[in-house]
Amino acid sequence: MRKKVTTPQLSLQIIAGSHTVLLSMNMEKHFTKNLLGFAIQRKDHSTGHLVWLKTPETFEPCKDYSTAGLTKPPAYINPIQAFLWGDYTVLPCHTYTYTVMALYGKPLDLHVEAQVYDTITTEDPFSQKHGIFFNRGVAGSQAYARKFNNLPPQKVADRAAYKWLSRGLEEAILHFISQAQDSSYSLHVAAYEFCYPPVVQAFAQAKQRGVNVKIIYDKRREPSIYQETEKIAAQYGLTENIIPRQQNPSYISHNKFILLLQDQNPLAVWTGSTNFTEGGIFGQSNVGHTIREKKIAHAYLHYWQRLAQDPTAQTLRHENQKALDLENLLDEQEPTTQPIFSPLPSDKMLHWYVAQAAKAKQAIFFTAAFGVNKVFADLFSQPSDVLRYILLEKKGNTYDSFSHVANNRIALGSSLREGTQEWLAENITGLNNHVEYIHTKYMIIDPLGENPMVINGSANFSYASVHNNDENMLVIYRNTRVADLFLTEFMSLFKHFYARSKMLNILSSQQIMQPNYLKSDDNWTLPYYNPENFYYKERNLFNATT
Repeated sequence: MRKKVTTPQLSLQIIAGSHTVLLSMNMEKHFTKNLLGFAIQRKDHSTGHLVWLKTPETFEPCKDYSTAGLTKPPAYINPIQAFLWGDYTVLPCHTYTYTVMALYGKPLDLHVEAQVYDTITTEDPFSQKHGIFFNRGVAGSQAYARKFNNLPPQKVADRAAYKWLSRGLEEAILHFISQAQDSSYSLHVAAYEFCYPPVVQAFAQAKQRGVNVKIIYDKRREPSIYQETEKIAAQYGLTENIIPRQQNPSYISHNKFILLLQDQNPLAVWTGSTNFTEGGIFGQSNVGHTIREKKIAHAYLHYWQRLAQDPTAQTLRHENQKALDLENLLDEQEPTTQPIFSPLPSDKMLHWYVAQAAKAKQAIFFTAAFGVNKVFADLFSQPSDVLRYILLEKKGNTYDSFSHVANNRIALGSSLREGTQEWLAENITGLNNHVEYIHTKYMIIDPLGENPMVINGSANFSYASVHNNDENMLVIYRNTRVADLFLTEFMSLFKHFYARSKMLNILSSQQIMQPNYLKSDDNWTLPYYNPENFYYKERNLFNATT
């Protein structure tokens, strides 16, 4: 959901997801004279609680406020010196009123000269056709360090750390499985890693209710993975319910989806990037995506049935190509969703993804767990007026080709293994060995435009993912609600890791970390009004009338 309100001096656009809200402020340049920042107050209508959104920075003359026993609202001591801010502490299905106040004057003498407010309701992920569930995705963070004293999650009482890290993702998976209530239901699964006990137990309990449970699992390239699946399936009485995928052993069966059927009729699909593992659900960043649309569920059923025959890649490529229909997608005037199943006969699908990104008019938001494929890197290496936000697990081989291109802003997965004067050291959860931070595989194109596109699923935007591996992706077109859900979550993680990227660059260059004080005059606004600056373009992007 998004809303915009404008006053003569100050405007505010609010974009709400389910657990995240973006707030974008704007004003004409002449109103920024002596502007020292914004104070943002949030009212939760369900509780009546009022809170001030905080920034960790303060003015240098005010650095001792915290020890002086002062009771001023934090925002008046530490205003937000940015035109784009995120609130990452909201809950789904809650109504909030945000009041933004423009603060002028001097650090010890701030006053309000303009304010604007509006009310918005966060999304319910269990309603409508698309349910989007992101875990918290911060394997190492200041919040975790403070809240749980950097203890491994298994050492925190009452599973509190697990619940905080899951942020509803585990609960959503278990809820999806629980919908299969009796023998009239079936659950068809295609899984790469399948070893998280509560999920496996949920399928075992469904089987006990009479549900027809069938699980295709990867038994191709990684013995450690499929042996663990077979072991836990035996432990929970599911050996007869698992179907090995064995043809073409150099490829992988990389799907992570569950299909819900009743009376053999497909009702809904659970998919996304989340492996059914402890690390997938609680450690690395991941998304679960429910589609409650029979047409899409039917397509997944046919794909699952193809996989269940354990065909060769050559046979499956031919069948998947016949099922692919993208010709009319971009002509649709209503929100539409198109599934894409791999493997396919060539890499044309990968080039199709790049072609859609190349058509972007405003911005691209891109995640990758294993670096950026060359066809994407070639696009990102070209100068463009389009803003490109790129969130990566690691640099990869192509990083240098696009890392210094104007309008590319890049954040890398990282944590602060050593503390600083202002930051605590962070211990990552230890739940993942191969991919520690960024495991999502999605791209958002022009989310704030008239025709947003979200591409999301199990595939890593690579040649292997379209030509060799078993994968599934969704192209969601013209659906602003889905775009808002993905955009708000992307920016939450991007801001988190971008701050660390900047800090680690300073530390790696052996520069002395200087205290990061707020500006004591309006010079902080200058980049936002310089047409050559990224912040200027970002301000215009997030304040477009939608």
